[in-house]
Amino acid sequence: MAVCNTVSEDTESSPEQVAQLVNSMIQEDLLYLLAHSIRLLPFESRKDCQSIFSYTFRFKPSHSLSPEPPALTHVVHRRPEVIVELCRGYGYQESAMPCGVVLRELLKQHEDVASIILHDESRENERAISIDEIDPSHGPLQSGDGVFWNFFPWIDGGAFEVSTDAFTTFRELLTRHKALVAIYLERNFELFFSRYNSVLVQSNSYVTKRQSIKLLGETLLDRANYSIMTQYVESGEHLKICMTLLKDDRKMVQYEGFHVFKVFVANPDKSSSVQRILVNNRERLLRFLPTFLEDRTDDEQFMDEKSFLIRQIESMGPLPS
Repeated sequence: MAVCNTVSEDTESSPEQVAQLVNSMIQEDLLYLLAHSIRLLPFESRKDCQSIFSYTFRFKPSHSLSPEPPALTHVVHRRPEVIVELCRGYGYQESAMPCGVVLRELLKQHEDVASIILHDESRENERAISIDEIDPSHGPLQSGDGVFWNFFPWIDGGAFEVSTDAFTTFRELLTRHKALVAIYLERNFELFFSRYNSVLVQSNSYVTKRQSIKLLGETLLDRANYSIMTQYVESGEHLKICMTLLKDDRKMVQYEGFHVFKVFVANPDKSSSVQRILVNNRERLLRFLPTFLEDRTDDEQFMDEKSFLIRQIESMGPLPS
């Protein structure tokens, strides 16, 4: 099988032979079996399995009229359990990285893969949600028990290699198909950000904490997420979390936290709770910010933004009645 699915200088695969093999894999449900059992294979076999997945999901027969590879079409429309099982590979250190590579390739190829991961709430050995059952704009809200929500403990609680790879896939999932994700985050706002802030932003892991704050800042500043940003910066509780990051003893956490903090201060339509926190802490902020990360003198954009925030805080009016 690996010979048929690997193109190298030493072997030439017949397209007809590969097409037959891919069709047999679909008919015999081998893709699901591999996704479910990859963790049980020896190291070299797991690498072969990853290559098989990658090639199979890209292969298109020369005579095919469909723009999509048949294996990808089959998985998205008729066997979404394959996608869910690949995600569950993060539950095992042995399968995390090969499954992660395949998932990221799938996410780049097809928005429906992201939609299935975001919306599936099946339990192990249950039928996964079909793409035809998903209505991103009007479907049921998430319970927080689906496969997507497992990424939070996989990122924060796994071994370093698992955590790092899971976050890379999590980032790809949230940034690749922006319109889909914007709808999802807006509809599941409280659940998502409650978990994101408590598990990732306030993680005890430096790497998880730093990269999660960075992703949060990028998400809020993305134009596709404007309505999400306005909702996020209305919360005084979110601002308190952010201000705590500014006092972290690790400079890169402070720096990434600053890029979230600036969204609150620069917002011209601050909520009363945000105004109250900023005004009540104005004197302390005006003492704190001038020397905040003062050694970043070569970062002109940061220095300009910091000066702008100082002026904004200085010019804030009295507390709203």
